[in-house]
Amino acid sequence: MAKVLCVLFPDPQDGYPPAYARTEIPVLTHYPDGTTVPSPRAVDFTPGELIGCVSGELGLRKYIEGLGHTFVVTSDKDGPDSIFEREVADADIVISQPFWPAYLTAERIEKAKKLKLAITAGIGSDHVDLNAATEHGITVAEETFSNSISVAEHVVMMALSLVRDYLPAHSVAIQGGWEIADCVKRSYDIEGMQFGTLGAGRIGLAVLRRLKPFDVGLHYYDPHRLSLDIEKELGLIYHDKPQSLLKVSDVVNLMMPLYPATKGFFNDEMLSEMRHGSYLINCARGALCDRDAIAHALKTGRLAGYAGDVWFPQPAPADHPWRTMPHNGMPPHMSGASLSGQAHYAAGTREILECWFEQRPIRDEYLIVAGGKLAGAGAHSYNVSEAAKA
Repeated sequence: MAKVLCVLFPDPQDGYPPAYARTEIPVLTHYPDGTTVPSPRAVDFTPGELIGCVSGELGLRKYIEGLGHTFVVTSDKDGPDSIFEREVADADIVISQPFWPAYLTAERIEKAKKLKLAITAGIGSDHVDLNAATEHGITVAEETFSNSISVAEHVVMMALSLVRDYLPAHSVAIQGGWEIADCVKRSYDIEGMQFGTLGAGRIGLAVLRRLKPFDVGLHYYDPHRLSLDIEKELGLIYHDKPQSLLKVSDVVNLMMPLYPATKGFFNDEMLSEMRHGSYLINCARGALCDRDAIAHALKTGRLAGYAGDVWFPQPAPADHPWRTMPHNGMPPHMSGASLSGQAHYAAGTREILECWFEQRPIRDEYLIVAGGKLAGAGAHSYNVSEAAKA
């Protein structure tokens, strides 16, 4: 029998919800690219419930224990005395989320002698040392596209929020004020601006599609150029270097994968390529940006605003400068954890487990590492020499 170790974010401070704002969520059958949504044989949760936290358990306990396996769920993931550190030693399967990542470092993988499968409940497996996973024959899988639209919607919301300077204006109303001049002194229309995305995969492309009706110029950079048909459909301008895109964009969306070559990609030098007073959105990974360079760029006005939801490390320490730097719109990492997104990635996690226990192939688009090498989505996003390290 297997031991499944699942690391999830803690329950709400006021307890697990007794009821929800909505009684149902839309039922989807396919993602925008035609891929079918996760299709497990069954699920033991109601879509729209909070299942990404400890009490929610991704709706997996009945299924896993019904097969006779051991299921351990915790939010205690950091430090040598954490429950995760203790339990991972003899775990066969580890499940984690990008929002509350259980970092599977090379050292932890070395200690986890029985570990054969690492599942990311969501998108992005950079909290797993992929080089170590390949060396130890560990399969790494995630639910590609499961919450891509959740993140894309968040990017659009952040772009509008920054340009219109919405958050400070909302604070004025909360505090009982009516200072309109203060509310609009940094507020602009996004219409006519130039919007660029660095990375035009599933999420990046979804963002571009959603921004087209706003009458902005659309630019993108990606090592894998989109088809000419898509470029023509959306009126996209392709850039073969990131710097070229930065020079012309008023709003930049960062959607690159994280691996050693892209860590700290947005540093002082890269920020100097951007238009003065431009906006930067990062819903990819916090470590793509130099922490102090971002804070300095906001202080000097090089950046007019910074938003997203990803930090490094996660959770971010209380004294992280991004919490208090001016003109930021940074919540905790939550863009892909909407209740709609949770329903998709929980079902995808169940689908992967069903395939694993029944010795059926896992969907190719879910695979990051398999058979001792990068596979599926991982082979597209990474290369052997740059596999992400936690």
